[in-house]
Amino acid sequence: CRGAMVVAEARSADEPALSRRCVIMKVSDFTTEKYLRAHKQNAAAVLILLPRNISGVPHDTVQSFMLSEREALLKETLMPVYVVPEDDQLLYMYEEVKQAAATRTSSIFIRLRSMVTATAFQILVSNNAPIQAVTDNTIVTLEFQGVLPGAVEDAPTVVIAAHYDSFGLAPWLSYGADSNGSGVTILLELARLFQKLYSSPSTRPYHLMLSLTGGGKYNFLGTRRWIEENLDHASSLLQDNVAFVLCLDTLANSDDLYMHVSRPPKPDTPMYSFIQLLQEVVSSRFPWVKVGLVHKKINLVESTIAWEHERYSLRRIPSFTLSHAEDPKSELRGSVLDSSQVDLRKLKRNGVIVAEALARYMYNLSDKGSPRDVQVFRGQMDFQDGRMSSLMSLLTSVPRAAQLLDKEPGHILLVNSLEHEFRRYLQQVHRHTFHQDKDPDIAFFDQMNQPIVMYVKPAAFDLFLGGCIAAYLGIVYYAIQNFGYLYTKLKAAVKSKHQ
Repeated sequence: CRGAMVVAEARSADEPALSRRCVIMKVSDFTTEKYLRAHKQNAAAVLILLPRNISGVPHDTVQSFMLSEREALLKETLMPVYVVPEDDQLLYMYEEVKQAAATRTSSIFIRLRSMVTATAFQILVSNNAPIQAVTDNTIVTLEFQGVLPGAVEDAPTVVIAAHYDSFGLAPWLSYGADSNGSGVTILLELARLFQKLYSSPSTRPYHLMLSLTGGGKYNFLGTRRWIEENLDHASSLLQDNVAFVLCLDTLANSDDLYMHVSRPPKPDTPMYSFIQLLQEVVSSRFPWVKVGLVHKKINLVESTIAWEHERYSLRRIPSFTLSHAEDPKSELRGSVLDSSQVDLRKLKRNGVIVAEALARYMYNLSDKGSPRDVQVFRGQMDFQDGRMSSLMSLLTSVPRAAQLLDKEPGHILLVNSLEHEFRRYLQQVHRHTFHQDKDPDIAFFDQMNQPIVMYVKPAAFDLFLGGCIAAYLGIVYYAIQNFGYLYTKLKAAVKSKHQ
């Protein structure tokens, strides 16, 4: 990689000529077509302005931007793309270049007036240092594992997993509220609630293992290394008698729930029974929620996997992923607009669905009554709105891109806070730190946060400067054209002075 030094005049995406210009776009302007046009015309850079309040952006605009963002991420380019939160100065610049673009189709008089009154803006990104690969990055495989042990040593094991990192067009603006702050929040609430249920030896029918892994947005590298670490130890609960693994991924902001499996579960298996119970809870208590089973085989030829459960399925461990995203390539799973806006009511509802289904499976409550009649998680055992809101605020307080989590104090504090939550409610908590191999699967690079300088160039100043230059050139031209006459006059004046 190389550093990109940008010195270019700001232009709107509506301008016909974008070559060697810095194209300014709002979220509402950014489309795949405009991005590709800027790329085709060799624009110097693209600058995207993120709104201060995402909730004020129409849903259709957000969806359109997320789709275009995903397309841009898949496109290889040397054109720098910068993402910056809006402020008053940037909005003023945007309006000026937008107005200037609008006058291109106006009358000659309006265009001349615009040339006199308009303000030009120069964008400068000075970066002479080459971009270097980060060789000491370890956060992609930072893992947390905690256990609520069963009453007997050979009890079956239920594993609940989630990944905690985020992804987006700009790492420093990737907060991942829904993907996957929602999954982490539900997992931490499950740890608190089941710790209460496991307070008595008579209410521990299963080993309950919970895992938070990093590198989820990069082919679930953390999950792979965590599984390898556990399978290397004979005492690991993953070695045998695993009932199933439930992976939580993107569980807010929708009334859909999809259970993604690599192979359809066979009847009379633990995973089949749990899925049936989960569907019963939904149909009995939340009939408006759409539940579906999505079967996708693992393609061993592909270099990437779609869902976290596929890492377990490759080891023949029964597993599935619960998510409101039906398509693994959904734009909802990695966007800079997934910042802080989540529907806490839907998040809580999905958490209750998972918890009630787990309780009915682990304690065999089907014979006790319907999910509506027998509710385990209510009253003191209910999901706490305040705690869930606080957890979401904590998770979205800093961007959680994998390459940042071991670099800055705020990010390190977040990881330590997650570990503290595990140690508060779980036993046998282990924090695994894995380093990438000498030939890493992925490579991160530095200089992800760069300052941009904006210079204001009023057109009136350009006219004044142009007038001064024209006057200077006129004087020089007049002097050259009349050099003989001026020389004769000067010579005569010198002679008369000497006489």
